[in-house]
Amino acid sequence: MTRAASNIFADQLLVPRTAAKDLLWVVGFSLFTALMAQLEVRFAFTPVPLTGQTFAVLLSGAVLGSRRAFASQVLYLASGAAGLPVFAGGGATPLHLLGPTGGYLWSFPAAAGLLGWLVERGASRRVWSLALSLVLSDVLILASGATWLSLLFAVPHRDAWLLGFYPFLIGDILKVVLVGLTLPRALARYRQEP
Repeated sequence: MTRAASNIFADQLLVPRTAAKDLLWVVGFSLFTALMAQLEVRFAFTPVPLTGQTFAVLLSGAVLGSRRAFASQVLYLASGAAGLPVFAGGGATPLHLLGPTGGYLWSFPAAAGLLGWLVERGASRRVWSLALSLVLSDVLILASGATWLSLLFAVPHRDAWLLGFYPFLIGDILKVVLVGLTLPRALARYRQEP
């Protein structure tokens, strides 16, 4: 595949694409998600911390495309389920997948895969189409998390959204802006190089 034929940033960087390179991307973004999970801010009013994980999930979808992004997030979850300290706060137990952050965590592969799928179809070529794709994927994460909180704590959806959706909007908007403004420019730059 040539650089010009792909909308995927990872394909622009390492040509030709090989299975070994794909595996490196998947493992790398799984590790990046684990690293970003350690950047956390706790709030007194919600059991869910603000972390850098959603940034890593969005970036994986935007950079890797659907299959590799999905696989990177599945590997991330499998690492945590296996007991590696990859979750927020160095969490190293599968119980994180069933606790207050479980709904967010379980949505990571789907959100990364969805964004990657949209990018493969050209969403990364323009800032606004990428921004809308990023927002859609981010809302999937936040809505999944808030819905999980509603079920876990048996509270009305409105209360769950106050705990697990609205407090994270400003941080997530910043993450969307960061990815949305840089990726189209980086793609354009690499397409121009010989």
